[in-house]
Amino acid sequence: MTTKPATKAKPSAAAKAEGKEFTISRVVDAPLDRVWKAWTDAKQIKKWWGPKGFAILSTKLDLRPGGACHYHLQSPEGQDMWGKLIYREIVPQKRLVFVVSFSDEMGGVRRHPMSPSWPLTILSTVTFAEQNGKTTITVKWVPIDATEAERKTFEEGRESMKAGWTGTFDRLDAYLAKD
Repeated sequence: MTTKPATKAKPSAAAKAEGKEFTISRVVDAPLDRVWKAWTDAKQIKKWWGPKGFAILSTKLDLRPGGACHYHLQSPEGQDMWGKLIYREIVPQKRLVFVVSFSDEMGGVRRHPMSPSWPLTILSTVTFAEQNGKTTITVKWVPIDATEAERKTFEEGRESMKAGWTGTFDRLDAYLAKD
């Protein structure tokens, strides 16, 4: 079953991805069905999502094109951060496409709390492929409607994106190993 995005799911008719993609992959020791559920169930996302050391205080999930995942993180230092994913495309057990942004408590788009020139919105494509009981997850990020300064910040942030996703994948690995 393929779920196509509704036209209204796009941020704007003119919104376009710009710049070089950031790509990272991880092979996890879990079958595709288990990994897919970890990415698409709010209760499971709450147990592993976010950079290493961050606590996930709440998640709300409406998994459909145009729907959102809104989550509340807290840094090890106690700083509250909100994020939001707006789903564009959902192909069960194959692909999730969403626009990711920092957010406020009400779900509005906000600037990165520690990097004001970070792009407001990033197109994220996550693909899943199973082989021999293990699942390869590939994440691709590219800014949407970014200014030159935002594209530059994105380019300069590749190491921090790699560290953030590595920590997130480590948390996912640990979560999948428990069940």
